[in-house]
Parts: sequence; structure tokens; C-alpha cells
Amino acid sequence: MRARLAVVVVGLWASLDAAVGGESIISGEPMQGGLVHGRVSPGAQVWYEGRKLRVSQRGQFVIGFGRNEAPITKLDIRYPGGSREQRQLNVAQREYDIQRIDGLPPRKVEPTAKDLVRIRQEAALIKTARRRDSADTDFLLGFTWPVVGQISGVYGSQRVLNGKPRRPHYGVDVAARAGTPVRAPASGVVSLVHRDMYFTGGTIIIDHGHGLSSVFSHLSEVHVRERQRVARAETIAKVGATGRATGPHLHWGVNWFERRLDPQLMAGPMPTAAKQNSR
Repeated sequence: MRARLAVVVVGLWASLDAAVGGESIISGEPMQGGLVHGRVSPGAQVWYEGRKLRVSQRGQFVIGFGRNEAPITKLDIRYPGGSREQRQLNVAQREYDIQRIDGLPPRKVEPTAKDLVRIRQEAALIKTARRRDSADTDFLLGFTWPVVGQISGVYGSQRVLNGKPRRPHYGVDVAARAGTPVRAPASGVVSLVHRDMYFTGGTIIIDHGHGLSSVFSHLSEVHVRERQRVARAETIAKVGATGRATGPHLHWGVNWFERRLDPQLMAGPMPTAAKQNSR
């Protein structure tokens, strides 16, 4: 099944009848690369595939589905009164394209031993930032596009770099002129700033709460600092071509902890430049 990439799903997927405290719901469509929002009775505990989820004081939680998420997964809810409910989630499967990128510097495709040490150090910084599980719920207001432009790379596509197969592309690329402002797609707290990573060049990660984070790569300028709170639509950086890039563009990725999500499923259709400039 090929996923619908241009639509933000807002309908209710399922209703869960809570044994205590009323109705619990999940809104959104379980899909590889997608995100659903849930609500349970305050005080309930929720596990997804054995992972205990953060549940807000109002009973809100999120679940993210990875690129290769299994077609059937399980949700376990335990209510304050001691009752328990288990649900089966049917996750829509997707087909992914192959994307070929040529003209990259050979060293960016085949790093040296010295480069690998640097790459591992930088990967550890990113991994630490993505482990954050803050109580913030900035994600509840949804996401907008950080840059308007032509989509040049899509989520999940198998990448072939200089003729050599590499790992899939975990995000969306938007071609834009160097120096184009990059705006926060949702409010949050900056959890990582790095001005020159090996692969991603100028890099920012924003924590939106409950393990949900955005990464912005190949930036020419960075206008925020770590631990800074940023508002939705606030300018955080400028588009560049730093790191492993063949031209100026923004790479925008979204994570739910270690699971890589598809930003297009959250932001919806690409707006026109006029709409972006009016924000």
C-alpha cells in the first residue's frame, strides 16, 4: 500500500472504553512514519510494544511509528482502578522510492578512519538529544513547514550515493536559496546546537515534548542556543549547504525517541510562498 503523503489525518482512528474514568481515544491513523495522539483517563498508564509512555496530567500521550514498523502492534492500558485493556493497532504499510544522488565528495561517501571517530562522537550527541522525554506538550498544536520550497528528498527512500546503496533517507529535503530563514515548525526547547557536523553540517534539534523532536540540517547560520525556548514560526536558522550536501537545502527530520517519522504526514501539503510570508 502506498501511503497518502499530502494529507494530515485528523479523524478518530479508534475509541477505547475505559473501565474507570470515561472514554479514551486515539486520533490519527497508524502508519509507517506516522504519529498518533492518544488520551486516557488521568492517572492511567500506557505501554506501547513494552515501552511505558509518558502520559500528561490530562491523560495525553503520543505514539510514533518507524519506517519499518510491523503491521500489527500492541497497546496496553492500565487504569487507576486496577483494570487493564489491550488493543491491537493495525499499522498501514508503505512502499518507498529509490533516490539517487551523484556528485558528492568521495570522502563524504567513504569516510576515513579519523572521520569515523568524529562521526561516532557526533552521533552520540544526537542520540542523547533524542532520548529526552520532557513533560512539555508543544506538539499538541501541530506542525507547519519550516521552509517553503520544492521537495527534493522524501522520507523513507532508499538512497544510492555516487552509485553506492546507503541507508534510507529519514526526513524530508526542501530546496531553497542559501540564507532563506528556517522557522520552528512547532514550539519547543532547543536540545542541541552544532555548527559543523560531518554529515549534517550546521544542526539544530528542538524538543517538542514526550520524546518528539525535530532536527534541522545543512544550516549556514544558527540563531538559537541550547536550552532556549522557541515559539512556533520563530526564525531559528538559515538554509545552507553544509555537511554532506550538493546544494543549499533544508533537511527536516522528526523523531519519536529512536523512531524516525515522516514530517510530511505532520505538516500536510507544502504551502505557497505567499502563505509562508504572511505568518
